[in-house]
Amino acid sequence: MRVAVVGLGAVGTRAARQLASTDAVTEVVLRDERSPRVTEVASALGAKARPELGPYPSVPEADVVVIATPAGTQVDLARALVGRGTPVVTTSDAIDDVSALLDLGPEADARGVPLAIGATFAPGLTCVLARFAADQLDTVDEIHVARIGTGGPACARQHHDSLRGTALDWRDGGWQRRPAGSGRELNWFPDPIGAADCYRAALPDALLLVPAFKGVGRVTARLAATRRDRLTAPLPMLRRPHPEAGLGAVRVEVRGRADDGIRVEILGAMDRPGVAGGAVAALAAVELGSGRALRAGAGGLAELVEAKSFLAELGRRGVKAARFG
Repeated sequence: MRVAVVGLGAVGTRAARQLASTDAVTEVVLRDERSPRVTEVASALGAKARPELGPYPSVPEADVVVIATPAGTQVDLARALVGRGTPVVTTSDAIDDVSALLDLGPEADARGVPLAIGATFAPGLTCVLARFAADQLDTVDEIHVARIGTGGPACARQHHDSLRGTALDWRDGGWQRRPAGSGRELNWFPDPIGAADCYRAALPDALLLVPAFKGVGRVTARLAATRRDRLTAPLPMLRRPHPEAGLGAVRVEVRGRADDGIRVEILGAMDRPGVAGGAVAALAAVELGSGRALRAGAGGLAELVEAKSFLAELGRRGVKAARFG
């Protein structure tokens, strides 16, 4: 299998590393607008790496392509790849990007091409956790997602921007738009992170989860933030983001009904977001490139991969999920 990775930031580089260590992958094509970065990553990955230096006159030739460029730059390339019939994995968590990528669904479906949207730590892993939890229930009434931490600089900028946007929740068959930074809620994440105050933010989780869980009554997503995060959100970032941040975590709560009545399933994971996001993107690429996507068309990982086996393989790659007792 020949896999291309476009964008070699924190997530893209980690995805390329995961792919290079996957037996089913024979070549990893590397692209980035920064030519020195392509050369640097290729030398670190070894024999499987195939560096391609820009300018790029056409889309990469591969069995599946991972697009890990910053938010706002993924849709056009995804559209071109879908038009050519190539499976695509995207990583953006910007609402505008996710909405535009979902609009490619009819063409992707008609061409028999899977397009995985938001295949990173959150969304991505959170979508798979929601599917796994839902599989333990007969019906799903509510899904609540929370996250803490950022990956590389592009992720940190998106985190900053999401706190000054408009939050998008699903309630009783309709969309609710509320100011980001409102709705304070204390959420408990896996140790050693523990409890953190989380707020509404411009996150795309509901856009991906609502189509995946027909009839769900409520879907929300919240982002952990400090008082300084919220106060400075309307301003430009005051300092340059770190190349890669520390530990982060996700939490997914699914409420529904089973044979024994009302039940709540809570799952979580803790890792460096860039590392976990890269592993999720790489594994999604392997699933799509191997023809194991559950369906063609555009959607989140809750619709496109088998949750139990996906989480098991992620665990073998070092990204482990846990159930809250």
